[in-house]
Amino acid sequence: MRKVTSTVISFILGWLDNRTVENKYMSSQLNGKEIDWARVIPYIIIHLAVFAVFFVDFSIVAFMVFVFMYALRMFAITGFYHRYFSHKTFKTSRVIQFIFAVVGASAVQRGPIWWAAHHRDHHMHSDTVHDKHSPKAHSFLWSHTGWFLTKANFLTHTKLVKELSRFPELRLIDRFDVIIPILTCIGLYISGERLNNHYPELQTSGMQLVVWGFILSTVILYHSTFLVNSVAHVWGNKRYKTDDSSRNNFLIAILTFGEGWHNNHHHYPGSARQGFYWWEIDLTYYILRIMSMLGIIWDIRTVSANIRESNHITKNPNS
Repeated sequence: MRKVTSTVISFILGWLDNRTVENKYMSSQLNGKEIDWARVIPYIIIHLAVFAVFFVDFSIVAFMVFVFMYALRMFAITGFYHRYFSHKTFKTSRVIQFIFAVVGASAVQRGPIWWAAHHRDHHMHSDTVHDKHSPKAHSFLWSHTGWFLTKANFLTHTKLVKELSRFPELRLIDRFDVIIPILTCIGLYISGERLNNHYPELQTSGMQLVVWGFILSTVILYHSTFLVNSVAHVWGNKRYKTDDSSRNNFLIAILTFGEGWHNNHHHYPGSARQGFYWWEIDLTYYILRIMSMLGIIWDIRTVSANIRESNHITKNPNS
């Protein structure tokens, strides 16, 4: 009985405290594609839980919360996890950095240090066998929804993100990142119940807001961002001669607030603007510009005309 209890406690601690698992994996000889099945189960459950939308009914409030939670967290991933933490394309205060690190963690894509480390590694080895999520070097399914479920890729390559690792609050988020989605669900549930009690005419409830605002929006946000790893390296237009198979994909750009201009990004990763031309919609960049005008962020880096017009596969910038 004591052994069973110890195993259960160890399992729970492993879910709440990433350091427990990382220490275990660091001392093991890991196969690069060895799946961490204990973490696959919740990933499957959240996908199956999407069907709960048929049991909690629909309300305008729930739909608005769904849109808000998707948009807010997508911007946190694209604007901060990607363009700020991974590429340092603008500057901001420590407080704003922390706030968007928390919001980004609520998207259940791990903490900002882990995310940035793996993304920088992707750029270093893009579409080679060392690229953890290359559909060219591995497989389409693996690049889309397999690589992050492995034990080896659970580890954070801190040597690639030394400047981020010096912030104790970011290390704390990375270590206990699963707590933030849990608190998000609790907050949505309480909000839904309060609305149900005080404004029953809105026809909402705590569980309805959890299902629409967290479960459904998270799953759609998952696969929208995963498309950048998979589809944006397979289908689309290739404007620039890069050493990888990155493509510009309009549909992905719409779903991900501008991340679909992926060939642009691989041509010049240091730009906060990934839609290089005015007709390339980049919602993340537009929001960053507004934040810059408000003084929330500053020193935004963009692509120069010389770099933008260089290394084209064809002379036509529409290609």
